[in-house]
Formats: sequence, structure tokens, C-alpha cells
Amino acid sequence: MNDDSTLLVTVTGRDRPGISARLLNTLSVFPVTIVDLEQVVLAGRLVLGTVIDVDERVAPGVSRHRVFDEVRSALDKVAIDLDMEVEYGRGNGRVTESGTGRLHVTVLADPLRPGALGALTSCVARAGANIDRIERLSSYPVTSVEMEISGGGAAGDAAQLRAELAMEASTQSVDVAVQPSGLHRRGKHLIVMDVDSTLIQGEVIELLAAHAGCEAEVAKVTEEAMRGELDFEESLRARVALLNGLDASAIDRVREEIQLTPGARTLVRTLKRLGYECGIVSGGFTQITDVLVDRLGLDYSAANTLEIVDGKLTGGLIGPIVDRKGKATTLQQFAEQAGVPLSQTVAIGDGANDLDMLQTAGLGVAFNAKPVVREQADTSVNVPYLDTIAFILGITREEIEAADLHAADTGN
Repeated sequence: MNDDSTLLVTVTGRDRPGISARLLNTLSVFPVTIVDLEQVVLAGRLVLGTVIDVDERVAPGVSRHRVFDEVRSALDKVAIDLDMEVEYGRGNGRVTESGTGRLHVTVLADPLRPGALGALTSCVARAGANIDRIERLSSYPVTSVEMEISGGGAAGDAAQLRAELAMEASTQSVDVAVQPSGLHRRGKHLIVMDVDSTLIQGEVIELLAAHAGCEAEVAKVTEEAMRGELDFEESLRARVALLNGLDASAIDRVREEIQLTPGARTLVRTLKRLGYECGIVSGGFTQITDVLVDRLGLDYSAANTLEIVDGKLTGGLIGPIVDRKGKATTLQQFAEQAGVPLSQTVAIGDGANDLDMLQTAGLGVAFNAKPVVREQADTSVNVPYLDTIAFILGITREEIEAADLHAADTGN
């Protein structure tokens, strides 16, 4: 197909019901096929673009120019009747199949400034890629937009483009995620989250330590472990040992003190409604995570277990330790149970203990993470709202609000 073989029709004007149907029905009387089609509505204004070609199976040997002239004449009349504007051009003769050589680039910021988005689109241009579409996903609690790109870096070295965009995003103080296009983005997914400082605010062991009177000492070791400066299992056992003799009733008080990260309940509710499965894996303790499973309706859970004898913590743990390597293994086990390929898993975490899990998942998201984690994860989110993860998955704010409405209607 050469450039002369297709006709690009672009219609703009005030949006109202029936516009698209009227225009497409007008085209239906001609021997043409639709090669490409895109429609967006922005601030009440419709933009409809379609590329058409002559269907030689219906009208063999027909004059292409004559058909296109007749199409223009008919559409001009309809446009006047509808008070719309219509423009014509040559189609580019090339349509990239969805999911083939395409990438989705999601940008999150609060606020999103034109200069930041301009710098990111310049990165795309330098890679020789083309932005086919830009769509707003949300304006609350952050502004997020999604760009669909093709050609150049999209069809070539996606990892290189991701690295360049991540560097520019850091400079512009925005978050960016780069993912391959395709139906798998809306297929069945498994979302696995870390718990402490990800699903919930703060660290459970520090809350327990506050009741045991050793909070400062435990917090110091926790911070060193999260930065990757200490072996996790060794540091965990050292911290738990400081809880020796603490009355088990302190666990009940900590359960009441736990605060979910803003947006956590909304994220899980939205994902569950859309058919995703959700799990947690924690270096913390089952005595806490089991409550979160019930509270949020999670599908999978794994954590360590505090040893309790005669109503008091012994300072020990029961069973194998869920450490950095154990989290990655658990993700794989959850995926197998869910029947989801690893390529369609999403892992979310903040500490060095989460790195193996983030790198094993199809998409690893560093959530308000330590620098070492942000550097190695697929993407980084640095706003305090966990439900912004949904935007990275291509879920719009409107879909989130629909899930909230559904939950209110059903009492869930």
C-alpha cells in the first residue's frame, strides 16, 4: 500500500450523541474499508480520525480518486449539517498492529507541568519513536497520562528507552513507567505487595518494639536492613530477639494501631472488581498479615510467624524465614496457584528485601522506595497514594470511581 492509496479523514466539533454513527453510516454507502480509526473527546470537543481505503473486492477496477472525491463531497454535506469541521489528508499507508512494536508510557506527577511532559516526549522523539496517542488517566490524586508509542525505540531497544525516560523523569521530578502494549495488559494479572511501608504505613516490628521499650534500637537495625546493609534474616532474628518476654496482648494493640497506606483499600477493591488477584508477602508476621487478608479480601498471603509460649513472645520465629529470596519464590508460587504467567505479575515493594521479587515479576514497582530499590526496579512511584499503581496498569480514575460506587452499592 502506498501513500496515495488511503484517505485520512479528520472530523472535529462539539461532542454529542450520534455524531460518530452519522459519519460512519455516511461512509458505509461507499466501497471503502476502514484501515485505522481513533476517537477522543477533550473538554467536550470530539476529534474523530479515520483512514479509509477502496475495497477492490467490492468494486474492482474502480477509480480510487473518484471514490475519494465522492466521499469528500458526502462528508462535507454531513459536516455542514452537524456543524462540524472536516479535513482530509493522505493516510500514511502503514498501520502498526496493536501490541506489535508498541509501548505504553505512563507518566504520573503532582502537578504535571508542560515542561516535564515536553522533556519526556523529546526523549521519545530522539529514540526515533512516534507518539500515536496521549490519553489522560487521572487528575486525582495525581495527574497521570498514558502515551502509546510505536516505531524507533518502541520496536527496538525498549530497555534503552526506558532507561532514558527514567533518567529524564528523575530530572523532572515525575514518575514514568514503560510497558509493552498488547491485550496482556488487561488480561488476568496477579498483584503481590510487600506489607510494611507499602500496603501499610510504618513497620510492624517497630510498633511491637514500642510496646517492648526498644523502639529506637529496632528502628536502627530495620533501616540498615532496608538499605541492604545487613543480611535480612540475621537482622530480623536480632530484632525479634529484643521482643523476648513481650506480652502477646501487644499484638492485638498493634493490630488496632496499623494504618493502611492511602489508596490501599481502593487499589485492592478496584483490581478485584476488574478480575485481578491480589496477594501480600511480608518479612513481617502472620499475626498481622492474616488480619489484613480478612480486612481487604486478599487471595494470597505469606509471612513469618512469631513464636508465642504461655502468652508471651519468646524472641524467636517459627518455620522458614520469608527473606529476600523467599519473597521471589513466594511470588512464583502464588503465580502458579493463580494460573498466571510471571510476565503478567506485578510486584510492589519499598526495601532491598523486595528486590528479588520486583525483578522476578513481569513489572516491578518501587513504591516510595529506598534509592537502591528505585535504581533497580522497572518503575518507581514516589507519591504517597497506593492506588496510583492502577494508572500504571492503564486503569483510569473513572474505572476506580466505578469500583468505589460498586462497593458502596453492594455494601463491600
